[in-house]
Amino acid sequence: AYWVKKMLNVSKAGHGGTLDPKVTGVLPIGIENATKIMNYISKGGKEYVCVMQVHCEYDKEELTKIIKSFEGEIYQRPPVRSSVKRRLRVRSIYDIEILDMDKKLVLFRVSCDSGTYMRKLCHDIGIIYGCGAHMRELRRTRSGIFTESTNLVKLHDLSEAIYLYKNCKDETELRRVLMPMEYATCEMPKLIIEDSAVNALAYGAQLAVPGIVAYQNFKRNDTVAVL
Repeated sequence: AYWVKKMLNVSKAGHGGTLDPKVTGVLPIGIENATKIMNYISKGGKEYVCVMQVHCEYDKEELTKIIKSFEGEIYQRPPVRSSVKRRLRVRSIYDIEILDMDKKLVLFRVSCDSGTYMRKLCHDIGIIYGCGAHMRELRRTRSGIFTESTNLVKLHDLSEAIYLYKNCKDETELRRVLMPMEYATCEMPKLIIEDSAVNALAYGAQLAVPGIVAYQNFKRNDTVAVL
């Protein structure tokens, strides 16, 4: 986020969920006013592809059974190297798909809650198997609604887009890289309000039924996007 802020010369930039050192993949970054909705993105589900190294020769069927047993609600204490307080937490793992097993390496895909540590998951799998295991490589393939196929760009791509805009007056690449902040609300129920209600709402007034043009179904305590 710091490099994006510096390259674009903006006052604010914030990310939707940290990536540990040496971890690659999807990291949504909000610019200026879009930083306000990064909190909702960071709480969205995550998907990872992980390479785990087991510390001994293993039985494939037995290890598969142990890995699949981690689906559902699990207890996790963040690892020592993490940036959050190390207290016991409950996280949900929705699905674990084993993609390949080769010698001591296991490749698998995990769909899980935000804040689930893959490093800790590999460590715990190794403990239950009995000989230990650790995470070798990790790539985040999804963060909330954003995936590798949504609009994944490298810092080099951003740098080139900025160069084209500043020096060639060509904003095509920059428009591809910078997405409207409404994309981040794709999974939220929507409330469409009257133009006349916008100003009052922006100054803290409560939204009344006459100000609503259309809406999608939602229930009490849901987060909704007002457009």
